[in-house]
Amino acid sequence: MKVVIFDMDGTLLDSKKDITASVNYVREMHYNLPPLSEEFIVEAINMEVRNLSMLFYETEVYHPKDRELFESHYELECVKNVYLYEEVQETLKKLVESDVKISVATNAPSQFALRMLEHLKVKSLFDVIVGADMVSASKPSPEMLHYVLNHYRYDAKSHKAWMVGDNSKDILSAASAQIESIFATWGFSPKGNAKVVIKKPSEILDIVL
Repeated sequence: MKVVIFDMDGTLLDSKKDITASVNYVREMHYNLPPLSEEFIVEAINMEVRNLSMLFYETEVYHPKDRELFESHYELECVKNVYLYEEVQETLKKLVESDVKISVATNAPSQFALRMLEHLKVKSLFDVIVGADMVSASKPSPEMLHYVLNHYRYDAKSHKAWMVGDNSKDILSAASAQIESIFATWGFSPKGNAKVVIKKPSEILDIVL
């Protein structure tokens, strides 16, 4: 058995325009702050160590009122501008046709992941879609990956698994789960510090099949 676990934002799909719109909505409504750029927000999300509430809202902690407003706004916003990266859909379909098991492990809440992947007509291709709300610790913890691997009754001696992502957290989680990792440079991170770095989704087929 072969298993490929995908990160979502910046790996399968480009969500930066909608994330930016919702962050800026909270900034304006709760703090009367000027809008942040898409580039700043993507860079902040990709930092290995960061305080997003400070970077986004200039508060030490992520207040419940800010989370609630962001999530209520993003629930509608998250499907307005999102799109799959080039070659993603074809690559996913080829993996499934080749009997490779595919799943998603995203630090986004699962309600948004399900909505976005459904909207983009790829949700049905995945066996498991696990979001940050479904585990006690999100990536770089390996808990999400174990959640997926346990679903498949993964056995490291006879099976093979890969984590595909655009962030150091994806690579660290794969290392902790003791599976292979593939760093994707077509999304939010143009450069990756990993053993295997690829420039387009179809390269996954050369590695896995």
